[in-house]
Amino acid sequence: MRELCELLQCQANNLMSRTNQLVLVRHGESEFNLKNLFCGWHDAPLSAGGLEEARILAAANLNEANMVFDKVYCSKLCRSRTTVEAILSEMQCSFLPIVSDWRLNERHYGNLTGINKRVLANQYGEEQVQFWRRNYDGLPPPINESNIYYYQIANNPAFLDVPPNEFPLTESMRMCVDRVAPIWLEIKKEVLMGTRILLVVHGTVARALIKHIEGFSEEQIEKVNIPNSVPIVYEFNMKSGQLVGDVKYLGDSQYIDKMKKKVAAIGD
Repeated sequence: MRELCELLQCQANNLMSRTNQLVLVRHGESEFNLKNLFCGWHDAPLSAGGLEEARILAAANLNEANMVFDKVYCSKLCRSRTTVEAILSEMQCSFLPIVSDWRLNERHYGNLTGINKRVLANQYGEEQVQFWRRNYDGLPPPINESNIYYYQIANNPAFLDVPPNEFPLTESMRMCVDRVAPIWLEIKKEVLMGTRILLVVHGTVARALIKHIEGFSEEQIEKVNIPNSVPIVYEFNMKSGQLVGDVKYLGDSQYIDKMKKKVAAIGD
């Protein structure tokens, strides 16, 4: 009887200690990243370098870490979807189901969309531009018909499922954090049920998700910078829902630190 009790207790402990991983990746460099332009909801494609990043950085590091997935989430924007397709192709698992959800779209940068960050800083000052970029409540001016990308964004058929009353004209970081909250709860529920998920999104959306995942304060998340195509691995206790161990960035640490600094800067 004692041996049976010990066996049952051991099984219960194993069940409680079971973990599952979630991997978060920012898409590869886009054409707008390359040109140092605010992008947001404009559907800019990956640059040639960005496509290569998805293969030789994201996919290669995921393969080296022996990561396996059951399902993939991305946004409605092609730079997110193309990154997913490149990664899955390199990992030889293109058969995986892919869920594209508008709530994972990049933060909407309003009327800043399409403007070079350095040009804007020269006009309004670096402090103002960094306020728009990094302040938790920094709200760019709403996009209007004068912006050359206004109609491309408003008429993008990929956004047909966005409720009219939720279609943004601009967003702060706070608004972006609130937008991704419901879908994060849906994804986390799947993770805790054992689904191995790859989540390929955008810079600010990755930061919004990190705030939910790691419980960062508003001040802390303002200072987080996410490089393109660097996988971030989270491990969850499937019973408690809590994070287990340290967060892991897959790849060369010196390269990752260099790219974080590049993301933080306004650029040339």
